[in-house]
Amino acid sequence: MSNAYLIIREGSKWADVFRLVPGESVTIGRGPTNAVVVKDERCSRNHAEVFQASGAWKLRDLDSRNGTVVAGQRLSGDYELQPGDIIQIGNSHLAFVHDLAQAFPDTSTLLKSSKAVDGPATAVGTEVSGDDESVFDVFEPTMITHRKGQSRFLEGGGEVDDASESSPKVNRATAKLCRLAFELAKSTDVFSLANVALAGLFEGTQVDAGAILLRSRDESGVRRSDELEIIAQRSDGAHAYHRVSPFLASTVMRDGQAVMARNVMDDSQLGNRDSRGEILATSVICAPVRLNGELLGLVHLYSTNPDKSTDPEDLEFTLAVADTVGVALENLNRRQELAENLNQMQTECVQLREQLGVQSEIVGSSEVMMRVTQQIARAAPSRATVLIRGESGVGKELVARAVHFSSPRKKGPFVCLNAAALSETLLESELFGHEKGAFTGATERKIGKFEQAHKGTLMLDEIGEMSPSIQAKFLRVLEGHPFERVGGAEAIKVDVRCIAATNRDLEKDVAEGKFRRDLYFRLHVLEILVPGLRKRPEDIPELAAHFLRKFNEETGRKLRGYTPRAMEELLRYRWPGNVREMKNVIERAVVLARNDFIDHEDLVLSRLNTAGDTEMGMERSEPQIGYQPVSLADVERAHIMRTLAATAWNKSKTATILGIERSTLDRKIRRYGLEADRRGV
Repeated sequence: MSNAYLIIREGSKWADVFRLVPGESVTIGRGPTNAVVVKDERCSRNHAEVFQASGAWKLRDLDSRNGTVVAGQRLSGDYELQPGDIIQIGNSHLAFVHDLAQAFPDTSTLLKSSKAVDGPATAVGTEVSGDDESVFDVFEPTMITHRKGQSRFLEGGGEVDDASESSPKVNRATAKLCRLAFELAKSTDVFSLANVALAGLFEGTQVDAGAILLRSRDESGVRRSDELEIIAQRSDGAHAYHRVSPFLASTVMRDGQAVMARNVMDDSQLGNRDSRGEILATSVICAPVRLNGELLGLVHLYSTNPDKSTDPEDLEFTLAVADTVGVALENLNRRQELAENLNQMQTECVQLREQLGVQSEIVGSSEVMMRVTQQIARAAPSRATVLIRGESGVGKELVARAVHFSSPRKKGPFVCLNAAALSETLLESELFGHEKGAFTGATERKIGKFEQAHKGTLMLDEIGEMSPSIQAKFLRVLEGHPFERVGGAEAIKVDVRCIAATNRDLEKDVAEGKFRRDLYFRLHVLEILVPGLRKRPEDIPELAAHFLRKFNEETGRKLRGYTPRAMEELLRYRWPGNVREMKNVIERAVVLARNDFIDHEDLVLSRLNTAGDTEMGMERSEPQIGYQPVSLADVERAHIMRTLAATAWNKSKTATILGIERSTLDRKIRRYGLEADRRGV
């Protein structure tokens, strides 16, 4: 009485086992809160209950709509369950047993709908295992002794007599198959799944060598090739496993049925074999691995011990395991697909949450911002590539988001990547993905940004920082050509709209050979120029109020606004870091303000010049007679050098003052050779 189980039948298959724990009641119904959930429209939300009382397990109907039936009788009160009872709820069945090894003892209950399957053939044949070119071919034709289209272990086919000698073996095989199904469900990859299946087959049959073989995949990843690939193999004898013969393999794959063959060679025939010493297989079993009518591969088992020859029950068990492997492979593929797409789905969820607030994040009602809004509205319906230009910090990503969520692709993903933040190798992997083992550290397959953005929009910030090799591959994808993951050979084609953003002078980079001319013309289809904050001062009060509300909510403070002196400072300041700088200045002021209003003393403003200013700070401190024209590169070089010197070459602090990323500062130091100047070279 300590062990009791409910075996659940779904459709034509016994699908799951639920253990009954003494002292705990078990509810059965269609609702997800039940311990046993029955997916049947005729089942009520809370249908029935199994509980223990007076040392026995009892069944009670919970006033269900269609009733609960046991042994053909509809329950009207509590019913004491007996081993072998079948509980019928709608079109679903649950068997009550005390011992899983005797889960199917009564042919009048569990197996009463069984049907006999193919009977054994009378022919006897020969089977020998060899190397890659099997010795089966030498002694053909192989004679098949048994065929099987469906195992009764899975479908209930073929009635079993309790008094027959085979019944205990059938019960043991059923219990083993149940345990094996749980083990297969835990497998995390196809190789471990195949090894678990082989271990179960060796335990349940009289064989000492075998393998699991699956059809090879084509370029698209679908198993369509007729070539069989060994996934797992095992041999418990003195000789290594020898591959299945082409004759048996083609027979099983053509007919879709499991076969068993016996070897009747005598000792005189053994002398005809060559010096390689192939083993004589006394009996062989081949069963197809299939799913929904599709043949995925086969199970090949054989015995070399004359005292341990396989029988029809071994054929039944092997076919049952092969069908279970087919279902497990399908479930494993689905789990892997879900794992690969998990990051993409999480990103899309975040984007959907942000979608409602995207348009409102573009703050400003000035004339220049109205023109930007009009350009967004004109560019959004098109499929053309958009190039967004503007200084660092003006909000190019917000403009790209507005284009996406105003376009027909708004239900698709919006993926953003900063090309300046990664090295060339990492950028290629981020854009196009990589296969497992493509390089050191590639422990699993990675889906690239292009695949993540399929049917949506991909925004590439700092496009001018791409290396020439990445530019070439990026251009091919923009032209509609398929691409391959790093380390992969599968051609991938995506439907993605690209939005590029940069603060660089691309025309100058093209003239200097730093940016591909053909890529420039491919990107320069639709252009949106986002002005710096100093060019739209009328938006400053509106932006200041927006950020004050935002950081009041985040910090829990209740600042009421700005003093006239503070607002005057904000309007007079040139904002070299644009909106990004204003956001940081207001956040700092909200945190540090001592009164109800932000005062000018709470504003920490830098003394940097904006990117559009021609008069540098060093020129103000050292006035020169007359005007001396210099290039922008020379001005930038001198300014970066003086800022580094002022911070004692603290690059992080220098980058913050300049309003650029640390990686951008490192590239400019290398470009202008400032390290050499520092050393006095």
